[in-house]
Amino acid sequence: MITCHLKYVIDPYQLEVFEDYGKRWIKIVNRLGGQHHGYFMPSEGANNIAYALFSFPSFADYENYRKAMFSKDDKECVDAFKLAEDTRCIISYERTFLSPVFE
Repeated sequence: MITCHLKYVIDPYQLEVFEDYGKRWIKIVNRLGGQHHGYFMPSEGANNIAYALFSFPSFADYENYRKAMFSKDDKECVDAFKLAEDTRCIISYERTFLSPVFE
């Protein structure tokens, strides 16, 4: 299993837009074979940092997801990317891959 951890720097004046963006990607990731663990919005502390976590059975499965999400044929993906681009709710992001440890 591979888990993708995303750290976002977001526009704190567009939290509702970013939350909409996140809800769209939760559905997309789950539809394309992953398991989304949620988006985590600012609460206490920094008002411009958000996180997301989602997993795929393997890195190869994640790569297949990446190919599918960049397909111009997937209207949900195109619309989600357009929302972020049009509103500029995301300033930047970092993507890290993690391997979970289970007992």
